[in-house]
Amino acid sequence: MKSISLYVDKKTFVHDADPITKLYYVAFAILVSVAAPDLRVSAACAVLSIGLLAAARVLKNAAPMFAFALFVLVTIVVIQGLVGADNKTPAFSLFGLVFYREGLMTSVFVALRVINFIGAFLILVLTAKPPDLVEDLVKAGLSPRIGYVIISIFQIIPQMMTAADTITDAQRSRGMETQGNLIVRMKAFVPLMGPVAINAFLNTRERAMALEVRAFSSGSKKSFLHEREPYPPAKLLRILFTACIAGAIVWRIAAL
Repeated sequence: MKSISLYVDKKTFVHDADPITKLYYVAFAILVSVAAPDLRVSAACAVLSIGLLAAARVLKNAAPMFAFALFVLVTIVVIQGLVGADNKTPAFSLFGLVFYREGLMTSVFVALRVINFIGAFLILVLTAKPPDLVEDLVKAGLSPRIGYVIISIFQIIPQMMTAADTITDAQRSRGMETQGNLIVRMKAFVPLMGPVAINAFLNTRERAMALEVRAFSSGSKKSFLHEREPYPPAKLLRILFTACIAGAIVWRIAAL
């Protein structure tokens, strides 16, 4: 049976970091990459995010997301390089098509930022357990209702994938053709969506009932099942990430 989250259980220093510190890293990677006016900063952030994924030994799990992003980014590079609004200086010609330096530089900026954004979020998603993340956020003062929404976001895609596999197997056992060329697969996909959507609604209803039975809506102070040891370098890392964000913003303002 598939896990209901994308978390990958490993024993690495990236996994050992608490979820709040990883949220700080996500904010650092995104804001510094966007605020800093230098391409090298975006490249460094992208390399750092990919390096942390490799150190956490989850790069293989992240590969499908990067592969999908690569297809989109190649399209952006081609379009910006050919017909970008600021194109003036020809860079090179390929198959009779002229690519311009300004468009290519813009697309490189976009590509590095997108890779960095995906890498930063995957560090959080693949190396932080959703229950631990929500628990830490609630302990920090977040509303339990918002915490429930957050953990549902982490779980919805894996749950729907599991339901889709189960329903596909059931339909295949009843004689539905689900394998073959693209047309056959598309015909099998359409009737699959109805049961998957209904299953998602039923799961939502059952979960809401289970939460109400456990006094989820009660205004009394909540208790926590697990008490984890604090992550030693958490404070230092959070201060460092915050300082880098502030520095990047000041750098951007000074460059205007």
